[in-house]
Amino acid sequence: MKAWVNFLRRYRLWLLLITLGFIIATIAIAPLEKTLGARVRLVYLHGAWVWTGKVAFGLAGLAGLGAFLFADRRSFWSGWSLAFGRTGLIFWLTYLPLSLVVQQLNWGGIYWDEPRWRVPLAFGVAGVLLQAALTLFNRPLWTAMANLVFGVALWAGLAQLQNVLHPDSPIFGSGSQRIEAFFLVLLFLTILLMIQLALWLNTRARYA
Repeated sequence: MKAWVNFLRRYRLWLLLITLGFIIATIAIAPLEKTLGARVRLVYLHGAWVWTGKVAFGLAGLAGLGAFLFADRRSFWSGWSLAFGRTGLIFWLTYLPLSLVVQQLNWGGIYWDEPRWRVPLAFGVAGVLLQAALTLFNRPLWTAMANLVFGVALWAGLAQLQNVLHPDSPIFGSGSQRIEAFFLVLLFLTILLMIQLALWLNTRARYA
């Protein structure tokens, strides 16, 4: 395990670039949709990006739970919790402007009161403040507890959202197996990119 982590850390930049290349290639060859045309490719990326952010915050919460369950490894688990929390924030803060672009292109304007914009924006602001505080105080137990609470709150809050203009499931409601398959491939690649970033940010990973 340690040798594998060291390999990933040594070649992390090249691995990141390779993964980014696969993401770009997947988007470029993804099937078009009859109504949206080529704009659907941004919808692919938008969907994969936000789900990857959610997964990262969820992993930050699970790692935080691990810090409570395995007190003798608290530094290890809190390190992963902090890394996944920061990585989730990177995806979240880049997903928000992408969401505005998708709205503008597909809806012809930006609906600021759309719950799927307003609530994620609130979580983005809260996430910035939270990660800044955790970095400043550098307390492993606080990191674990805060990321656990934030992860649960984010997943629970987003699950209860109601749509106004946002379609319920633009990908899996398309009825196209090709569109769904390409989205799942893209989601896998973005999650892989997220894990690579988390490993880069986790300064304690060498102790695994």
